[in-house]
Order: sequence, then C-alpha cells, then structure tokens
Amino acid sequence: MSFIDLAKKRYSVRNYKNVPVEKEKILQVIEAARISPSAVNFQPWHFIVVTTEEMKSRIAETYPRDWFRKAPAVIVVCGDHSSSWKRKDGKDHCDIDVAIAVDHMTLAAADMGLGTCWVCAFDAEKCHQILELPENLEVIALMPIGYPADDEVPQKKRKSINEIISWERYEK
Repeated sequence: MSFIDLAKKRYSVRNYKNVPVEKEKILQVIEAARISPSAVNFQPWHFIVVTTEEMKSRIAETYPRDWFRKAPAVIVVCGDHSSSWKRKDGKDHCDIDVAIAVDHMTLAAADMGLGTCWVCAFDAEKCHQILELPENLEVIALMPIGYPADDEVPQKKRKSINEIISWERYEK
C-alpha cells in the first residue's frame, strides 16, 4: 500500500472490538515512534502502555467517554520538557516532536489493521497524578488502540489543495 493510501485509510477509531492487542503489535507501534524524527534527535518522549482493567479504568477517569473505556489498550504519550530542544527564542519543540511520534504510531497501527484516536481533551493534571509522573513529564495525548469494530472507513471532509497552499508568499 502506498503512503498516501495508508494515510487515507487511517481515521479516528471510536469503536473497538473486545479483542486484546498483541504485545508484539504494540511494540511495533512504539517502534514507529522510537524511529521518528525529533529536533536535534533529542527524542523527548516516553510512552506508558496501559492494558489492565484497573489502570484503564483509572485513566478513563480523565476522559469519561464510554467508547474510550472500551478500548483494549491505551498508550499514554508523554513529553519530557527537560530533554527537549529549545529554539534560540525559547520555543520548546517537545510538543512538535511528540506529535510526529504519535503520527508515526497512528500510521503504523493502521498499517497493521489497528485503530487509534488522538485524545487531547482529558484532565492532564489528574492523569499526571494517577501515573505518578515526575515534574519534567507532561501527558500530551492519550491514544486508545485496538481492532476497529466498524468495517467501513468514514469519509473525511478535507479542504481542497488550493485552500491550503500559497507559492512564494501568503495569499488569501
């Protein structure tokens, strides 16, 4: 499958089969993140894989949606601001680096027939406390992962290429 076809195949899955995800597949998804690019190759990320019902339930307290609770696993994506590259003007690239890693993970998962969803509207402070994280780590996203229960890929409404591109300078 071409990269463009894979990217079109990937979508935010919010309905999972009640089937555990094999550890080997989770490790392959994390490997995709591990090899992703980061500013100055600092790799300011850490991933916590949550698979037990007890911990999934506790993490779900930070994002109380029924569909989220039904995911067989959740990858808690953390950024390490103490080890991320900062541009001369102070811009911290941690969130950017982590976003690239998550994108690699979502595409790797889709390539293996797994579904994922970026979840950012969660209680980050509560999640931080539940996981007993050190101060330098920030939970940036929660990524439920599992086998999609729906067979049909929803159509994504996208802007046209002409709406998102300018040549040489910004044009409205």
